Amino acid sequence: MLFSLYLLFKKIKHTMDLYTFLQKFHSGWAYLALLLLIVAVVNAIIGFASKKEFTAKDRKIALFGLIGSHVQLLVGLILYFVSPLGLAGFSMKVAEARLTSLEHPLINVIALVLITIGWSKHKKAATSESKFKSFAVFYTLGLLLILARIPWHLWF
Repeated sequence: MLFSLYLLFKKIKHTMDLYTFLQKFHSGWAYLALLLLIVAVVNAIIGFASKKEFTAKDRKIALFGLIGSHVQLLVGLILYFVSPLGLAGFSMKVAEARLTSLEHPLINVIALVLITIGWSKHKKAATSESKFKSFAVFYTLGLLLILARIPWHLWF
């Protein structure tokens, strides 16, 4: 497995540098992570509003949202340290540089903390209503923070 990863990264290095690969992966994975998170939020709100029973399917939907978001954060943090738009481009004077070097990473870390809190709180909850409520509140807050600090000008 490790040897396969080594060969993959060796091939990637020959075709493009690590920064370009991470940047494209971070941008592409963002669509999947947002989709998973939106599905988890909608499922939690519907489950809470309709007072349905919390099932293993609901737990898996929330788990996929959690995992997708955490993968995005991990790749983003790696990218932050190798990107000229990240730590190296730190500037409080230029709004665009401030967004990519400070606001985007900081707010997204806070968003992922909220999503993780929602996941943790659901495990301690006794009723289906409180499980759905944990996801609905914390995942929605995390999603809103993420949407607020996406550098949209770099997406389109």
